Amino acid sequence: MPDPDGLGFLRHVAACNNARLPGGRTALLIGEAVVGWLAADVAAALIGLPGIAATADGMRLRDGGALVGIARALSAKGMVRWRGEDFDVRAVPSGAVLGRIDRGGLPVLGIAAEGVHVNGLVERADGLHLWVGRRARDKALDPGKLDHIVAGGIPAGLSPVETLVKEAAEEAAIPPELAGTARPVGMISYAMERPEGLRRDRLHCFDLLLPAGFEPRPNDGEVEAFELWPMARAVATVRDTDGFKFNVNLVLIDLFLRTRAVAGAEAEGLRQAMKALNLPEEPR
Repeated sequence: MPDPDGLGFLRHVAACNNARLPGGRTALLIGEAVVGWLAADVAAALIGLPGIAATADGMRLRDGGALVGIARALSAKGMVRWRGEDFDVRAVPSGAVLGRIDRGGLPVLGIAAEGVHVNGLVERADGLHLWVGRRARDKALDPGKLDHIVAGGIPAGLSPVETLVKEAAEEAAIPPELAGTARPVGMISYAMERPEGLRRDRLHCFDLLLPAGFEPRPNDGEVEAFELWPMARAVATVRDTDGFKFNVNLVLIDLFLRTRAVAGAEAEGLRQAMKALNLPEEPR
């Protein structure tokens, strides 16, 4: 059913922006730069660790190199799920890399992460279609949820496009020359309370137009299967259910508006509702 107020879609936007910063958290600084936000129990666990000190402004690291030991210490306490993949740490998007940390430490320390999300699209005679993946049932985060054809965090030292090409090959067996034709379409950011901690994510969004005869293939166990959906099915699933992984909904809502899969009064209602939503802002 049409959603003239946009509320079916808006609930996903609100859910991904449920964190208020600082919201009682303690700042995590590298030198003078704020890079993260610490819950009270995490701040307490950092007291006495090498390379970090409590100051009037927050918990301050001498330099970013101390992050490695901090993440190890928190992992030993059972507070960080070790992922074995380093991510760059920046104070602001496109800013200087101030350090690196295991991916599992990012939400625990409230450090911003960057990722790529790819809309895998197919143009058919009966309209635009979307490739949808089903996350493996044994994944630690959001098992069994619907997902993009390609999505993943940007590891240390890689660009968004390099990550896209790597993830496309690993997750969906998409050749590099095809993955490289993906078109950047925007950036989506949010601050969200999750079971694993504070997610401060910046998603680089891409559209990838795929040949009608191409079929993605699960390649590394991250996805158990792919299905090609008419856009109307994707719209109804986002609007009426929680079937997709939480942040995938945001990227798809943007896609629906750009391609006019959601149009007319429904699109206008959604745009107006999003303008009225008091999204949290990070402290300046």
